[in-house]
Amino acid sequence: MSILEYNGSGVIAMTGKNCVAIASDTRFGVQQTTISDNMERIFKVNNRTLIGISGLASDVMTVKQKLMQEVNLYKLNEHRDIKPSVFNNLVSGFLYGRRFGPYFVEPLIAGLEEDPQNPGEFKPFIAGQDLLGASVFTNDFVVCGTSEGSLFGTAESFYRPDMGPEELFETLSQTMLAAVDRDCLAGWGGVIHILTPDRHIKRTLKGRHD
Repeated sequence: MSILEYNGSGVIAMTGKNCVAIASDTRFGVQQTTISDNMERIFKVNNRTLIGISGLASDVMTVKQKLMQEVNLYKLNEHRDIKPSVFNNLVSGFLYGRRFGPYFVEPLIAGLEEDPQNPGEFKPFIAGQDLLGASVFTNDFVVCGTSEGSLFGTAESFYRPDMGPEELFETLSQTMLAAVDRDCLAGWGGVIHILTPDRHIKRTLKGRHD
């Protein structure tokens, strides 16, 4: 078993029309043993940016705290919130800096970026990285964690372009619940964060506990 799979996880980000969402399971376990069902893997960076981190639970917390420190320094220096694409570069550089003794995490970044040509219009941004900070960019969905394979399959079946916030929530919740039921290292409920230009919506999912 890879150390990335030791605690189990499933994280997925998906785009909609002027909105973006990211979801994760809430199980915290040690291999096949479940310890709790309230694990946090999605963290708010600012009103337009979220990060979801899968991997070794202790490294997830460490990376989250160190990244928040970097974001706060950025805001002090620049006097503005960090954009999702810039935050993705920050995370990539941070992880690559530890390449000889890496943190065992795989982050997903999701956010909204204002269109420079059309002020007031926002484009969804999603990206995934490996533990060395190598990024992958896409315009539909990106996944990570031990449920990666089943999340890919269900997301490909359910995803449709230009979904609104409510439709995106329904699609993402069905994707998450169907996928983690096929992975014994993830599940036990879930949490979904939806970003729109003026709102940040957080909803919890009730999953199987068997």
